[in-house]
Amino acid sequence: MSDSRQRRDGRRRTLEGVSNDDGRHPQDPDERRYQAVRSRDARFDGEFFFAVATTGIYCRPSCPAVTPKRANVAFFPTAAAAQGHGFRACRRCRPDAVPGSAAWNVRADVVGRAVRMIGDGVVDREGVPGLAGRLGYSARQIQRQLTAELGAGPLALARAQRAHTARVLLQTTDLPVTDIAFAAGFASVRQFNDTVRRIYARTPSGLRAEAATGRRARPAAPAAGIPLRLAHRGPYAAREAFDLLAGEALPGVEEVTGAPGARTYRRTLRLPHGQGIAAVDERGHPGWLAARIHLTDLRDLTTAVQRLRRLFDLDADPYAVAAHLGPDPLLGPLVAARPGLRAPGAADPEEFALRTVLGPAESRRAAAGHGTPLDVPCSGLTTVFPEPAVLIGHPVAGPLAEALAAGTLLLDPGADRDEAEAGLRALPGVTARAARLIRMRALGDPDSAADPAADRPAWRPWRGYAQQYLATAEPTCTEQTPIAA
Repeated sequence: MSDSRQRRDGRRRTLEGVSNDDGRHPQDPDERRYQAVRSRDARFDGEFFFAVATTGIYCRPSCPAVTPKRANVAFFPTAAAAQGHGFRACRRCRPDAVPGSAAWNVRADVVGRAVRMIGDGVVDREGVPGLAGRLGYSARQIQRQLTAELGAGPLALARAQRAHTARVLLQTTDLPVTDIAFAAGFASVRQFNDTVRRIYARTPSGLRAEAATGRRARPAAPAAGIPLRLAHRGPYAAREAFDLLAGEALPGVEEVTGAPGARTYRRTLRLPHGQGIAAVDERGHPGWLAARIHLTDLRDLTTAVQRLRRLFDLDADPYAVAAHLGPDPLLGPLVAARPGLRAPGAADPEEFALRTVLGPAESRRAAAGHGTPLDVPCSGLTTVFPEPAVLIGHPVAGPLAEALAAGTLLLDPGADRDEAEAGLRALPGVTARAARLIRMRALGDPDSAADPAADRPAWRPWRGYAQQYLATAEPTCTEQTPIAA
């Protein structure tokens, strides 16, 4: 039997096992997913993927291609699951570039924490044992739980992410293919080539050539930075997000330039392998924000992108937030007035926590006196905020810095939020409000609110968004600049 026929028969068996066409009714989850596919509903991009047995391709729900017959369609919770069943990514809708599912920001269980950590590049840096150790489970338990819910284990999820990073580098830079393989996190060039062929049905050089035939700009040199499109779901209230970031910008570390509506936010980044500078434009495009990242080590690209996504809250589901908060008598008018309002997070959780405790003036002094100078200053950016170990002994932030440096307090994407908040409250100098604010912004908890006015059970699990709506309703409210509070 030929390889192509084996793959086709395998996909057919997958279809039979994943989706049963018998006894469907309008409330069947797969039937609702198929209706979303038929209507090309972009609200579900990233929430699930569909694959077609007759073509061997998987897509996002909003793919503009002709809708396949229901009998030929299977649904998967992740791109990695579709890839694991032998499907390749659609060249038309680019399903690997969709925003992430908002469910992983809401969930505090081990699966949600694992997904956030994989996104931050933990598996690439530390392997599955490192991920399991951080979560307090065995590697086998993590494999079993992720496979049960996502249809793919940690290695497969990380591999899908590496493939996307590789495609971005191939199509936006002139880097040699060998350099891209290792920058994307692959262990060898052979593994890189095999993965790209399996997922995109193209060689790496073929992917690069394909980009050159479209309307994309010529690939940039590494020194010019890596241009990116940061996808988001639904409308995006950029003005409010940039107002917030401009109000709390720390000189030397962050800056916002340009006139409202056409501003650019820039900041320095402390990353696992080196330094970085990121720039994001306020002027949006349908479904994405334009960004550019300069890195001293390209292995940090995946981590840098994920941190920008958390900072700008790009994986949020504004439709779910509006559906829940919109009917509320107090919040309803605010939700209608600001569609797509986000609850910005933090690019560096430890930095945000320290700045929250220090306050604006002390944060400026800490950055100026203890920050790490950039190898090459850029515009008004000169410094990377100091690591926690440097601030041990500080009269205000010393206890927090010591706990972060020692690892007794964890604020990484996979941290247990309840444990982290309890640990923060136990430290001298950290108020209950500061602990809630750090949980909301640094840990990206959409149900955490530092403002007591937003702490209403009826607004769960979106109390963080309720706080943002209340803050934007009163422009002079201190909640508009939470780090300065």
